[in-house]
Amino acid sequence: MKLFEKKVLGGQTLKNSMAMAPMTRSRANTSGIVGDLTVLYYTQRASAGLIITEGINISEQALGSALTPGLYTQEQIEAWRKVTNAVHNEGGVIYAQLWHTGRVGHSSDRNGKLPVAPSAIAIEGQRHFTMKGMQDYETPHALSAEEIKQIVQDYRQAALNAIAAGFDGVELHAAFGYLPNQFLADSANKRNDEYGGSIENRSRFTLEVMKGLVQAIGSNKVGIRLSPTIPYNSIFSTDPVAQFSHLVGELDKMPLAYIHLMSSLFPLDKLPHYPKDPVGTFSKLTRHTIIANGGYTRETGEAALAEGMADIISYGALFLANPDLPKRFELNSELNQADRATMFGGGEQGYTDYPFLA
Repeated sequence: MKLFEKKVLGGQTLKNSMAMAPMTRSRANTSGIVGDLTVLYYTQRASAGLIITEGINISEQALGSALTPGLYTQEQIEAWRKVTNAVHNEGGVIYAQLWHTGRVGHSSDRNGKLPVAPSAIAIEGQRHFTMKGMQDYETPHALSAEEIKQIVQDYRQAALNAIAAGFDGVELHAAFGYLPNQFLADSANKRNDEYGGSIENRSRFTLEVMKGLVQAIGSNKVGIRLSPTIPYNSIFSTDPVAQFSHLVGELDKMPLAYIHLMSSLFPLDKLPHYPKDPVGTFSKLTRHTIIANGGYTRETGEAALAEGMADIISYGALFLANPDLPKRFELNSELNQADRATMFGGGEQGYTDYPFLA
């Protein structure tokens, strides 16, 4: 099967064509430091060809949810080094997903500071989980041009910190309604300066960040995750095909490791102008390695590889519940089911206690 074929990524040979997708697990402490359970969690899943970590906050400002990890203090860097050392000892490859949540947060978990965003527009129709319970989203602080430039530098420093922590590369989280996605979407970005208005201007922030990451850590060590058709967190696009075609075209000019495309995870009946197959639509616009994500099974993942739609398939909940997922796929054995009640926060239950095959 193509899922078990080795793949070269960023100059490294992956043991198979399966990636562990990034998944927020909220197991860091209040200082954003991961512990021994996180070391075990990732080590258990080192049979993946590539591990992409949960979103890691690039700065104090980037924090959106409590108990999520950071990569901006020396203590956080040293804690992640234990993870990368353990994964490498098992022959694994691991990238850090760099995360700025933008407006997807609440001041109660941010020392009273409002979240930030391209424009002062709040998320509607959802609530945010905080340490004080569910809260309505607040109207965020609209970033100045100077503040935007500082965030670009924060991403650059986070990439350097990731390499110092032993990561093999980094992935920009530009999906699911977080800060880069907010700049891309005309529902969240109403700016009238160089970062808003036209498709080119709305793409500028993401492209500046990506250029900064490549300059910081070198060619073929930087990936990006995109969700062209996911409306979560009040993200809507007037013309997603034009928006993401331009973006992918510009990304194609950079020396990247991969582009990570998410399938449509939500019904699009009310969005008839959205492409029904975002992976197929945008993957053909680039020469870069494509990682496809979003509800793939053993069979549909294999089919996507066989059709040439993608080069690697990433699995989220299946890797969460099945630390030995490649072996289970190889044997076509029964799969553990993910316990959604223990996905976010807590201890080893639902984190490191999923059984391996006997």
